[in-house]
Amino acid sequence: MIAYVKGNVTSIDEEAIAVETQGVGYEILCANPFSFQSDLHKEIKVHTYHYVREDQQLLFGFKKKEDKLLFAKLLNVSGIGPKGALAILGSVSVPEFVSAIEQEDDKYLTRFPGVGKKTARQMILDLKGKLIVWLPDEQNEQTIFFQEEGSDKQKREYIDEALEALKALGYSDKELKMVKPELAKANQGNVDDYIRQGLQLLMKV
Repeated sequence: MIAYVKGNVTSIDEEAIAVETQGVGYEILCANPFSFQSDLHKEIKVHTYHYVREDQQLLFGFKKKEDKLLFAKLLNVSGIGPKGALAILGSVSVPEFVSAIEQEDDKYLTRFPGVGKKTARQMILDLKGKLIVWLPDEQNEQTIFFQEEGSDKQKREYIDEALEALKALGYSDKELKMVKPELAKANQGNVDDYIRQGLQLLMKV
C-alpha cells in the first residue's frame, strides 16, 4: 500500500494532481486539486489512499492525514464509494462532518451529492462514536456530556477514575477519548468493571 507520496507537483487538473518522485509520476485524485495550486513545481508530501479493485487501481490524495482516515471510514459505509467519499471531503471540514454524525443530523448529511436519507442514516449508524477524536476538545467533551445525559454523578466519577487508571497503563489521551462515549453507554457496577470494559474496547481500537 502507498501511504504517502513525496515529490514535485508537475501538473494540476480538475480531478487530479501529478506528483513526480524519483522519475515516476503519480496521478493522484483529489477532492480539490486546485488547492495545491500554490505547490505547483514544489516538493510536497501528499497523504494517499491506495484504492485497489480487480478492475482498477486508483490513488487518492489528501493534504491532511485526518482527511485520508475519514475517507477510509466513509468507504466502509454501505452506499458510499470513492467518488462519493471524495465529494463529501471536498465540501466540508472533518470536525464539521463529525459533528453532524454525532448530532444525527441526517438533513445536513443529505446535502452531499449522492447522499439520500437512507445513506445518511447508514453513515450515522456506522460512524457515530467512532470519529469524535477529530472534534475540537471543547465540542468533544460536550458530545460526551450529552451521551452521558441521564447518568448519575457516581457513574461519571467511576468512568473518570477508570480512564485515569487506563492512562496509567500507557494508553494515550487519543485512545481514551475514543472509548469514553462507549463507557458512558455501559452499565457497570464499579471502577474495576469500567476498567475491564475499557480494556476490551481499547483492544478493538
